[in-house]
Amino acid sequence: MSKYTKEDIKQIVNEKGVKYIRLQFTDILGTIKNVEIPLSQLDKALDNKMMFDGSSIEGFVRIEESDMYLKPDLDTFVIFPWTAEKGKVARLICDVANPDGTPFAGDPRSNLKRVLQNMEELGFTSFNLGPEPEFFLFKLNEKGEPTMELNDSGGYFDLAPTDLGENCRRDIVLELEEMGFEIEASHHEVAPGQHEIDFKYANAIEACDNIQTFKLVVKTIARKHGLHATFMPKPLFGVNGSGMHANLSLFSGDKNVFFDEDAELQLSETARQFMAGIMKHARGFTAVTNPLVNSYKRLVPGYEAPCYIAWSARNRSPLIRIPASRGLSTRIELRSVDPSANPYLAMAVLLESGLDGIRNGLTPPAAVDRNIYVMNAAELKENGIESLPGSLLEALSELEKDEVVKAALGEHIYSNYKEAKEIEFDMFRIAVHPWERDQYLQNY
Repeated sequence: MSKYTKEDIKQIVNEKGVKYIRLQFTDILGTIKNVEIPLSQLDKALDNKMMFDGSSIEGFVRIEESDMYLKPDLDTFVIFPWTAEKGKVARLICDVANPDGTPFAGDPRSNLKRVLQNMEELGFTSFNLGPEPEFFLFKLNEKGEPTMELNDSGGYFDLAPTDLGENCRRDIVLELEEMGFEIEASHHEVAPGQHEIDFKYANAIEACDNIQTFKLVVKTIARKHGLHATFMPKPLFGVNGSGMHANLSLFSGDKNVFFDEDAELQLSETARQFMAGIMKHARGFTAVTNPLVNSYKRLVPGYEAPCYIAWSARNRSPLIRIPASRGLSTRIELRSVDPSANPYLAMAVLLESGLDGIRNGLTPPAAVDRNIYVMNAAELKENGIESLPGSLLEALSELEKDEVVKAALGEHIYSNYKEAKEIEFDMFRIAVHPWERDQYLQNY
């Protein structure tokens, strides 16, 4: 990413004819929020003097303490390419600050920076993430509302004419590249109407910013094609859901500390300890990495999504896979994360879980190199393989018991997040669903 000064931004804005600036931030549920300002307010924004009402944002503050400040990260400046015809709009991603200038404890981006400081205290300089977000494309009706009609019947790696989303996906890639993304792969996924676009790994903050930008671009360009893009984990029964596999690595300077040329699998002791920490806290952090009631419809056997806590370098049924690349590309791939997760919170809990493994010298169990989905209960027990939580309610219960994961969120985010998710589950619990009417209305 480019490094900008205030003067750089003001010059680009004038040269490119930018008319509006969006100051973006993310609430605790992962929703992108923004304050759009005219060019006349740019100096005020660049001087960190732009105020907003935090009491109206999910999980932020009470009305009597509502004044919050937006502090733009100048390196996130980008012009949205699709806005050119109506007066260009540029974007700055912001941290949220208290009136005294200190980081706001309820800001997911600032909270991730706090956890990254814990990493630096252990001698590491960068926590890198390479995300693999998947999404579905549904047709819009004549009112511009999403339908349940898919736009294609394609399958994994299919080409047009079967993959009717190809043009939309290509336009998404072109927009992303114009905004500075380095796209590594773009293809149709396993399920009809399902797609994946992978972009190059980056440090945790930049990668999370990229995920939020990616979601915005995908939804915006899909609508221009008469389609609705959704990152809902399991929109359809009977087909694969959408994941966001997270490729994780730790660096010290320019050295990937997960790589050890002389170790088994060339996987360093640090990598194994980090992985052991991830596995130890997997049940505790799942409420954050898989945050919706719907997330747990994806985490079931038979649809390529992991539901068992194990690791392997050879097969894709466990929670963690070790991709074959080595050297600077050595990484662990966590396969449970889904794209509805707030990326800043997800990376905070994953990093702190891994660091807990390093601090305590944890050792992961032996690799499981056979298909876990075909194991029976006795075999799972014999191999010491636990399951991920089976519902959001169970995941919230596990989160409540995990002090390391709670510390990664901080008290403010934890308490507000847990309350919001308990309300969400209770609304689901008391709702009457179509399945119930189909099963019971006529028979009883």
